[in-house]
Amino acid sequence: MPSKSLNKNLQAAKSGKNDEFYTQRTDIEKELRHYKAHFRNKTVFCNCDDPRISNFFSYFADSFEQLKLKKLITTCFKNQNADLFSQNKSETAVKLEYNGDRNGNRTPDPEEIGIIPLRGDGDFRSPESVALLQEADIVVTNPPFSLFRAYVEQLIAHNKKFLIIGSQQAITYKEIFKLLKEDKLWLGVDNNGTKWFQVNEEYDITTESRKKMQDGKKYFSMGSVVWFTNLDIAKRHDELILVQKYSPEKHLKYDNYDAINVDKVTDIPYDYPGAMGVPITFLDKHNPDQFELLGITDRDDNSGLKSKVYTANDARNFADLNRRGVIIVNGEYKQTFVRLFIRNRNPQ
Repeated sequence: MPSKSLNKNLQAAKSGKNDEFYTQRTDIEKELRHYKAHFRNKTVFCNCDDPRISNFFSYFADSFEQLKLKKLITTCFKNQNADLFSQNKSETAVKLEYNGDRNGNRTPDPEEIGIIPLRGDGDFRSPESVALLQEADIVVTNPPFSLFRAYVEQLIAHNKKFLIIGSQQAITYKEIFKLLKEDKLWLGVDNNGTKWFQVNEEYDITTESRKKMQDGKKYFSMGSVVWFTNLDIAKRHDELILVQKYSPEKHLKYDNYDAINVDKVTDIPYDYPGAMGVPITFLDKHNPDQFELLGITDRDDNSGLKSKVYTANDARNFADLNRRGVIIVNGEYKQTFVRLFIRNRNPQ
């Protein structure tokens, strides 16, 4: 479970100007190496990126020829100065467009990057940004956490391919989980370990272990961050090796769902044909050819598996019990963490 301090920082991330986390180049390179075939002759749009510090922009500009891109577009708030990586702040929104190396040095020079002021504020929902979105083939960026639902909704509405970063908690959002269930969205490759994001100097980080200064820049550690995409990858078709045999004593049946509880992904039984509740970390191993994604524990019965609704006659915390899966241990109700409901397509 995230600490209270971490939850406080994540909550702060949902309030306007603090909702800015800049992804490290190493994390971008580590993920993007799995998608190179998707980018050939494609127009890439980074519509939430300030090129002064955006490593998405620098990665695609530097890798333009290697990836054989058609065009790179980014929209942002930017200083009018031609120095693309100036640290001066400005309320001027601009579009940057790069069509590849023209002078043969295989380096994105400032004179090769078109800088065009926008009439609006550069918001991804503005008419100018939407027009650029329609031109793009693939969107790659780190959108604001507070606008994640709206951001993904726009991508889906315009039928765009994308690779974006978001909080693991977004898996539980009603709108996002619906896309996961319908196989219109899935997790990327590098979803484990700690990721460090550059933040504004004013950003308050109360937990010492989750902040660091490097080269005069402030970084915030967020462990529960994952990649979301609709670009197919080899990992998505890897079979999850199952070694556990179903045991009624170990895999307890929920009191309020027609399913069994599985506390760890490694404990998923290979021979159980029915519904199983597994941790949300399962999505990092999900192979849609091997498992069917049925639903998620929630107050609404999105899985169709709910078998009981608790009342005040059952327990004081009946509302909390109705929110999650419940097992009975030593005669008492025990609420589990959030669970995904899955079914093995080919139980042995």
